[in-house]
Amino acid sequence: MPTTRPYPRPGEAAALLAVLGLLVLEEIALGMAEEKDRPVIGGILIGASGTGLLVVGAVLFSRWLDARRPLPLPPAGPDGREYSARALEGFPMEAVRPLLLAGNAPQLGQLYSAWMLARAGRAAPWIARRLAIPLDAARLLVDAARSPGLDQHR
Repeated sequence: MPTTRPYPRPGEAAALLAVLGLLVLEEIALGMAEEKDRPVIGGILIGASGTGLLVVGAVLFSRWLDARRPLPLPPAGPDGREYSARALEGFPMEAVRPLLLAGNAPQLGQLYSAWMLARAGRAAPWIARRLAIPLDAARLLVDAARSPGLDQHR
């Protein structure tokens, strides 16, 4: 599933660790139970396991929704979306010029959007996938946004 980072968020990690802990406790409880109590305890544990699966499903579903949430765009101007000069500070125009002149080139507005996302810390594969631009263009912008000379504090 495509996400912006491979590791879970703190809330997701807590939920997943709670589910794993629950599964371990279930195994311990079932192993320590007397033979006559095992069917009842087993039924309770099946319900608890089902709840754990629902939690994992909810975490995965929320990540899926986050990946499909629309991107924030700047307000529309008379010539389409407009970005402020300050927002585009450090944009590597000379480096992307060959990309704009190539066949099947991305639009300049797409590259501006990719630049904004790169400045916000998004990964190149995520940007390329979301904006339908070539991966090498997204990598170029992400590398330029992470360069030490660029003021990251905006």
